[in-house]
Amino acid sequence: MTSHRTDSTLPRLILGSSSVYRKELLSRLGLPFETMAPDIDETPQPGETPEATALRLAREKAAAIAARVGPALVIGSDQVATLDGLQIGKPGNHANALKQLQLMRGREVIFHTALCLWDGRQADAAAAAQACNVQTVVRFRALEDAELDAYLRIEQPYDCAGSAKNEGLGIAILESIRSDDPTALTGLPLIALTGMLRRAGAAFFAAGRPTQ
Repeated sequence: MTSHRTDSTLPRLILGSSSVYRKELLSRLGLPFETMAPDIDETPQPGETPEATALRLAREKAAAIAARVGPALVIGSDQVATLDGLQIGKPGNHANALKQLQLMRGREVIFHTALCLWDGRQADAAAAAQACNVQTVVRFRALEDAELDAYLRIEQPYDCAGSAKNEGLGIAILESIRSDDPTALTGLPLIALTGMLRRAGAAFFAAGRPTQ
């Protein structure tokens, strides 16, 4: 991916994800970046909390790509949705998505969106990684099956944990969203990420930098 804005102090920037949603979010920052698929096992470990799963996977995604590319900044992110402490994954198809929405209607679902920025310029792994988890609480509307089915057929959010695209028509089946970062629910918390990038040396508003 290319951008008209440049930053000579910033190393190569890589988004460790094949998600079109994360790619769109990162493009808002106007920094040139590449995308790579991390290709890791995303199975939760026995006894692992949802927050711990999300943080571990975000870190493993970033570390896996950093090991391949050397001195670059690598972004890893992972999201785990939970209802009553149980993880809710990507539905994959219409039938599973409808079951998810039926289970969640009228109830609150917690989305854990973990982020890791891995600085490949650092020799020490402990110093290389900045990580955090941004929690979003979503209440779903208590809608009838016919409405839920109609929504799914229109938007087909089968690659989204929770079976709804809040950035699209899915907002109509939500009653409320509570979070410190409005971009976290879509999959990449930009408020946290811009803070991490600043600490890594990014200058978003450098004097003389063209904006377009």
